[in-house]
Amino acid sequence: MAAPHPTVVICADHAFVSGGQAKVAIESALGLAAHGARPILFAAAAPVDERLTEAGVEVVCLDQHDLLGNPSLAAAALQGAWNFRAARALADLLALLPKDETIVHVHGWAKALSPAIAAPIRASGMPALYTLHEYFLFCPNGGFYDFQANEACRRTPLSAACWSRNCDSRDYPRKLWRNARLAVARGVARLPEIFSDFICISDYQQKIVAPFLPKSARLHRLSNPIDCEDLGRKSAPASGEAIFVGRLSAEKGAFLFAEAAARTGLRPVFIGDGPIAETLRARFPDARFLGWLPPNQVRAQMRAARALVFPSLWYEGQPLTVLEAKAMGTPIIVSDICAGREEVEDGVSGLWFASGDVDALAAALLRLQDDALVARLSDGAYDAFWRDPPTLDRHVERILVAYAELIERRRAAAA
Repeated sequence: MAAPHPTVVICADHAFVSGGQAKVAIESALGLAAHGARPILFAAAAPVDERLTEAGVEVVCLDQHDLLGNPSLAAAALQGAWNFRAARALADLLALLPKDETIVHVHGWAKALSPAIAAPIRASGMPALYTLHEYFLFCPNGGFYDFQANEACRRTPLSAACWSRNCDSRDYPRKLWRNARLAVARGVARLPEIFSDFICISDYQQKIVAPFLPKSARLHRLSNPIDCEDLGRKSAPASGEAIFVGRLSAEKGAFLFAEAAARTGLRPVFIGDGPIAETLRARFPDARFLGWLPPNQVRAQMRAARALVFPSLWYEGQPLTVLEAKAMGTPIIVSDICAGREEVEDGVSGLWFASGDVDALAAALLRLQDDALVARLSDGAYDAFWRDPPTLDRHVERILVAYAELIERRRAAAA
């Protein structure tokens, strides 16, 4: 039998919650520790989340900048292409751990760790798996998205069409660097090949990545964990406003929501911040901007909202805010191109609209002026989430099953 309490080296770019990817990595570490496993968080960028220290979770943090936070563009480019320090530190860590009972679980590499982590993982001989929070293993900009055209990209990654197209959110030189990095990750580091198993966080995502995965890869479908309190059904579901929660960026559909709300005479509420915040404020002065709020305040805002609007223009993985809104009993208006639609049954727990279509989003917002419809969708969202809630405990129980399978396969191969 596999060890019931394995050692798990969790590789992530950040040792603090910088987004959904880091949040899941850190909370998984906390959950594994609570279940008796030995998680070790290996990360490049500081600071270290205080909860890890309080829970006694081992952390190896290199105190590096991530790529965007590095004051030197040259240093960031070098680190992003091949983080020599991360490779050495990971090799040193893995050499100290029991080979037969250790798993390497990578949650992210593209924002700080780099493809260099492949070499020490391969040399260790330890089983490794990867959670597909995004698509950097396959797409240069990590999203199969053309930022210049503001639409999903269907070009073959690293094809001639991909090299010649400036799809980057900033400029063409950075696009070329990202292409070169992916070529290094795939051709030199052979990063995708070190993973025998991949975790997909939605069925929709699995369909997107299936053509790019190694033929021998084993896939596990596992929802991200959601930390929410069961508050029961809403007593006044038709009160409140339509809100947006997340990074204020073009690909997240923030402009689309603001324009659709303006056309319907509604006042949009934005919780979050990002590169287009000032432009949004200038173009839509009647909108409310609350900035980033603590998690408990975000959940309170979701609970009080009439609806969450999730108008993302790109594929996403499994948007945590959609799940959190369902837990609060708040209906979701979601774009039909993103993975968030998988968590929303159209007409039961929310509404779908045609991605990028401001008129379609405006029509959905108008439909939710019907109080009876909002009440029905609110109950549907609440019931759908709490029927089988993806709690941290359930997430950890299911990931431990996957870990045991990896360890047993390694032992069988060795035997």
